[in-house]
Parts: sequence; C-alpha cells; structure tokens
Amino acid sequence: MQASIESTGNLERRLTFSLPEDRLQTHISGRLGEIARTARIKGFRPGKIPAKVIEQRFGQQVRSEAVDGLLRETFDAALREHELRIAGTPRIDKGEEGEFSFVATVELIPDFGDVDVSKLTVVRHTAEINDADIDQMITNLREQRRSWSPVTRGAQDGDLVALETFSLVGDERLPAEGSEKGSVIVGQGMMFEQIEQGLVGLAKGEEKTLDVEFPADWRVPALAGKQAKVTVKVVDVSAPVLPEVDAEFIKSFGVKGGDVEQFRTDIRANLERELKGALMNRLRREVGEQLIAAYASVELPPRLVENEARAMLAQQVDQIRRSGRNPGEIPADAHEGFKDAAAKRVLVGLLVGEVARKNDLRLDPKRLNETMRLIASTYEEPEQVIEMYRNDPQLMGGLQNRVMEEQVIDWIAERAQHTEQPLSFQDAIRQ
Repeated sequence: MQASIESTGNLERRLTFSLPEDRLQTHISGRLGEIARTARIKGFRPGKIPAKVIEQRFGQQVRSEAVDGLLRETFDAALREHELRIAGTPRIDKGEEGEFSFVATVELIPDFGDVDVSKLTVVRHTAEINDADIDQMITNLREQRRSWSPVTRGAQDGDLVALETFSLVGDERLPAEGSEKGSVIVGQGMMFEQIEQGLVGLAKGEEKTLDVEFPADWRVPALAGKQAKVTVKVVDVSAPVLPEVDAEFIKSFGVKGGDVEQFRTDIRANLERELKGALMNRLRREVGEQLIAAYASVELPPRLVENEARAMLAQQVDQIRRSGRNPGEIPADAHEGFKDAAAKRVLVGLLVGEVARKNDLRLDPKRLNETMRLIASTYEEPEQVIEMYRNDPQLMGGLQNRVMEEQVIDWIAERAQHTEQPLSFQDAIRQ
C-alpha cells in the first residue's frame, strides 16, 4: 500500500491513499459466492441462483460493505506505517483519482513528554455513612410521602400556603386586574425570599404589603431591577403530616417483609453507592484541575476542541428543552462560549489516555462488572439491565470508557502527592 502524508498544521496531517483494487474484487467475489450458496429468491432453487441475479440483488450492498471494511483496514495500516496517533474522528473524503482513492484529514495527539504524576498535589476526600445519615434519609422519604392538614395558626417554615398576590410598580399594577394565585412551601425558596418570609406569621384570610426590591436578573421582566409593593393574602395554611415508619410504609419502598432493619440496610447500600460516585466525581475534578494547571501550555487539536464545544452546547440546549423551556434561536457561533471549558475537558481526556498508554494500564474486568452491577441495582429488574448492557455495544462501550477513566484517575491519585480530607456524608455529596 502506498500512502503519502502532508503536514497541514502543527497537529494536523493529510493522508492520501488508495485501496488495493485486486483485494477489493477478491473480497466482493468471495462474499457474493457465500450469499449464492445460502440465499433464497423466489423462482430459484437454493444454491442454483445465477451469479448475475446474485450480483443484481446483493452487489451494491456487498460492494459498499467491502469498501468500508477495506477502507478502515487500509487507513489503520497507513497510521501504523507513519506512526501517527490520532485524536478524535478522522475526516475521510474521496480523492481525485476515483472511488478507490481517499484523503484522510486527521489531528494528532500532542506530545506531552514524560507525564510525571508524582509532581501533582491532590486532595483526596473521604467520608463515612453513620446512623444519623440513615435517619435523615428516612426523614426525607417521609417528607416525600407527606400529607397536609389545614391549621388556623400563622404560617411557619415547612407549611404549605395557598395565596393570592399582586404588585404595584409606581402606578402600574401587576396583574392589571385581580390577583395571581399560587401555593408555596415556606422556607424552600419557591418564591422570592423576601416575599416567602413575609408569609411567616400570617393566618388564613390575613394579608400584608411588602416593599420588595427585585434583582436585575429577576425572571419576571416587568419586575426585574424594580422596587415594588407586593401584597400577599393568605388563602389557606396547611401543616405537613409525616407518615409513620411502619411495615406498610417500608413495604412501599420494595422491602417485602416490611422489616425496619432490612429497610435501613437497603438505605445504607443506596447511600454508599451515592457516596462512592460523589467521591469519584470530587477526585476526578481534583486530578483534572491539577493536570490542567500542569499542562495548560500544550497546544490542543483545534477541531477536537471545537467538536467538544459544540457537543457541550447541544447538551445544554437539550437540557433546556427537557425542562420545558424554549432555548430560542441558537446563534451560529454559540459554541464559542464553551471553548474554554471544552479545551480543559479535551486536555484532561488526552492526558488520561496518555497515562494509560505509557503505563500499559488495562481495563479491569472485575471493576467493570462491579460498576455494571452497581448501576443495575438501582432498577427493579437488575439482571435485565445487565443483559441490556451486554447486548448493546454502544452502552457497553460508554461504560468501559467510564470505568477505564476512573481506573486511571485512581492510579494518578495514588502516585501523586496527596493528602486526605475527611468530610461528612452531606458535605461529600454536595457537588
């Protein structure tokens, strides 16, 4: 195979190569022969279908598959021949000489030199789960199942208050007529804090006018940056009623026997899973910041950074849509705002890959299975989830990448200069 290489930038190369036509034709003929022996076409006996009919029916598909397969094989051989380690996905176009000639534009992994992780300084956070954390989780679960009981006293933190409001900004009334109706749980930040706290002490039927200065970025444009007189009238006040932690309550969370000790054991297992993920995220962030600081001057593949920035933009737009909001028209250069964050993400990803390559780190099958089972344990049918991962190459590939990254992060942290910092469970999971 002949392949020429051209440098088109510090980290960009253009490869021109052609597919060996004799091998392509041999592959196509062999595959068509296999199909001819097993194909079933109405009007012909199996194994007796004329070659011309097989060619007409399957030729285009077989040719396309053969070209794709040989293209990958030839491209990989060209990379090995020129000792190129590429970053991201190559762009492959047809060449000028015909369908068997191709031009691949690739970006190279930068030369990071000797990645000496022992020079990094990493803080490794630790935390443990105690009985108080389990008690708090049970309280949270009770609050999720709470009911409400009307009271005649004044509202206090934790109460559900039904209310009517209107505002005056100068001579303008909002709304122009009537009042806005709604409800709020006092103390949960569901309304502007000053208004929410103004409800404390008000009983059913009582009202109060508050002088409120709204911030410039307030979500209601007519009130943003304005001073207003906000009148609130309490329609109803209800206090929370938490369910008892009895067998019925426990069974509703999947503990068949309704046993409180088994309930606490299950909660501990869930909290341990949450804590493990939170501590790994903290460690990933800690190691990433150290790598970024140490290698900030390294030039990165520009197309790889741009693609990452566009992916981050797309993710944000998708999150906006999922929340029920309209992202509006997206400017063509909107991804530019993500370039810095994308560059950091690309830098860390490339460095993690380099550390794995230079130290011959391999995916640990045991850790992969443990992570897969940990994920599956959060579902009602864990074995079905495991089977889904095993039968979906894309899902499994993503999980393998995640586990491999965590392995490398752990490996770096163990060899870096590190100190341990204990945290409470609540602080540890607070990202």
